Amino acid sequence: MNRKQFLILVIAFVVLGGAGLALFWQDIAAYRTAGARIGAKLLPGFNMGEVAQIRLQDAKSEVTLVRKDTSWRVRERSDYPANVQSIGDLLTKLSELKVVQSESVGASLLPRLDLAAPGKGEGAGTLVEFKDAAGKTTSSLLLGKKILKKDPMNPLPNAQDGVPAGRYVMVAGAKDTVIVVSDPLEGAEASPGAWLARHFFKADRIKTLTVAGDGAMQWKITRDLEYGQWKFASGGGELDPSAAVAAINALGGMSFDDVIPDPQPAAADKAVTVTAETFDNLTYQLKISMRPTGDGYAVSFSVSGEPAKQRVPEKGEKPEDQARNDKDFAQSLGALQVRIAREKALSQWAYRVPAKMLAPVLKDRAQLVGAKRR
Repeated sequence: MNRKQFLILVIAFVVLGGAGLALFWQDIAAYRTAGARIGAKLLPGFNMGEVAQIRLQDAKSEVTLVRKDTSWRVRERSDYPANVQSIGDLLTKLSELKVVQSESVGASLLPRLDLAAPGKGEGAGTLVEFKDAAGKTTSSLLLGKKILKKDPMNPLPNAQDGVPAGRYVMVAGAKDTVIVVSDPLEGAEASPGAWLARHFFKADRIKTLTVAGDGAMQWKITRDLEYGQWKFASGGGELDPSAAVAAINALGGMSFDDVIPDPQPAAADKAVTVTAETFDNLTYQLKISMRPTGDGYAVSFSVSGEPAKQRVPEKGEKPEDQARNDKDFAQSLGALQVRIAREKALSQWAYRVPAKMLAPVLKDRAQLVGAKRR
């Protein structure tokens, strides 16, 4: 090999080596770019403090959560108070979630992952949009199918098919890029009822309970002492104690499953009025429409009266006990006044209450009469 041939060979090695090195660094750069996405935040720059409106939409329903002053409201439920805890949980999760996996998926395959846009046919996901106080959309994403993970050590029946462990997500602007996150985001529902605050009234320490409806559903029960025996106010039969307690407990632990946005006034012959007077000088009145709404009835309520501001000393109360009893009374009165104010604020809406929850107070008088003792 002469010198000229040797130089040509060296130059060829240099050229090929440079090309290989360039390809090597190109592959490394591509790897680093893809790798940076793994472990990166799902929504970089997401500022949960500036969110003033959240809209969720799926194939069947839609809900808009609006921040007004210091509270959140559900627009589709006549601005009923929203569950602040649920909203805070969703915002916190989305601000902290990181990318577990990222893949490019063709548009034709997106419905298989429930990542089609709502209203675009089958396989629709849940659209989540965030807006600021000016109404500008700051972030938007589409939630798709939940990822199930089988757990043979989990004894629950549902765990046999797998428990939710993640979710497919598409972020607005990242066309055809499907991201996997490690949280199923099960609270991100588009149903308005799922976002309602669940505070309701609580009629406790009841002294008299009156039900006024049709002829068979008119009765009144009463007791002289808070822990005394219940009886019919007008006599006429021995009251079944268990039936009386069930009716009282129903009013003390009642809940609802939805708020009725535009309730229709109940006809007089299709309504029942339940009135509970308490030892705290409060009166709770329920108007129950007997025309079924789904699996429940439409209920509106009111709260009136004022609790006593002064404590009546106990008979034979010792001086050393007076200060403690006065303090306990003041604390109880304060908590009661807060509860009354909240209940009065909630009385402006109508509610759908499950039929089984109202059953104990919707009994005929004959059903309250106990069996005769032999």
